[in-house]
Amino acid sequence: MRISEILNAKASQDVVTVRPDAGVRELVALLAEHNVGALVVSADGTSLDGIVSERDVVRHLHHDGTVVNNTVGAIMTTEVSTCSPETDLDELMQTMTERRIRHVPVCDGDSLVGIVSIGDVVKHKIDRLEFERDQLDSYVHRSSS
Repeated sequence: MRISEILNAKASQDVVTVRPDAGVRELVALLAEHNVGALVVSADGTSLDGIVSERDVVRHLHHDGTVVNNTVGAIMTTEVSTCSPETDLDELMQTMTERRIRHVPVCDGDSLVGIVSIGDVVKHKIDRLEFERDQLDSYVHRSSS
């Protein structure tokens, strides 16, 4: 199973980005507006400068109550784990588990083409298990007839 299959199954392939010079208040509004847990940080909307998540906001808020007056660039993660559309799903799951990350940008070369969340991975796994269960159930009922 390749990551491209998960991207194709998503309701929207749009990747919401935020500029590094945007304010944290704007970031929080975008997270809420799009009902997502992380945004790719990109100065031009196609390159990958970093990633910023709800966790980043909360961790910085714990240490500095004025974080909402800061910029995204000040709190974003710059060392970002990425994958390609051809990455194997099990490989991505291992990376997400080992690095304890929930969102992985998908890049084709230097171009940002999507983002995969742990929710996307779990949904895909559940759908696959349900399909296999239905296939086995159908096979058992045909065999017993």
